[in-house]
Amino acid sequence: MEKELISSADFRFLQFKEGDRRAFEYYFKEYYNSIVGFSIQFIGDQDKARSVAQDAFIKLWENRKKVQKTNGIQAFLYRSVKTDCLNLLRHNKVVRKYKSRKLQERESNLHAEILNSMNFDSVTFSELESLIEKSIAELPDKCKQVFVKKRFENKKNREIAEELGITIKAVEANITRATKFLKLRLVNYVITILIYTFLRF
Repeated sequence: MEKELISSADFRFLQFKEGDRRAFEYYFKEYYNSIVGFSIQFIGDQDKARSVAQDAFIKLWENRKKVQKTNGIQAFLYRSVKTDCLNLLRHNKVVRKYKSRKLQERESNLHAEILNSMNFDSVTFSELESLIEKSIAELPDKCKQVFVKKRFENKKNREIAEELGITIKAVEANITRATKFLKLRLVNYVITILIYTFLRF
């Protein structure tokens, strides 16, 4: 009985290598869910994980003649998914870094326009920027992570919660905490600037 099962598996594998779509469909149904689950562990997004898994099966079909053994099918799929997931993560990291940099540039330009419209000189602006950066750096680690993702990366509370493994309420609490802290740190400086500006007119 065991010999018959092995023979059947080998026959199906040979059919697959010859281009039999029914044999391919068998392997698809056999491994698809586990491959999607494996992909989710890397990228944490079910839709993207399914897309990566489907791409892996397409590559398997296109490279079926290179697979030498039956257990090589599963190994090929996992290797393909791992490579694609890592590439996707690296790509997303670059995109996030680029977006974050562009957002910071736009915010910096906006700050400059506001201050220029109030006749603030470059020294005053530089001091204010330095104080803001220093104040953010003094926030507790988790609070700072949440604030930066919200303020500079323009992420939604749900996205931040998922990335940091905390609840949405915790995200909201940290944003409130960071905002209050920064207001307290900056209020005296802002008042000084406003008085200075008023006296210049």
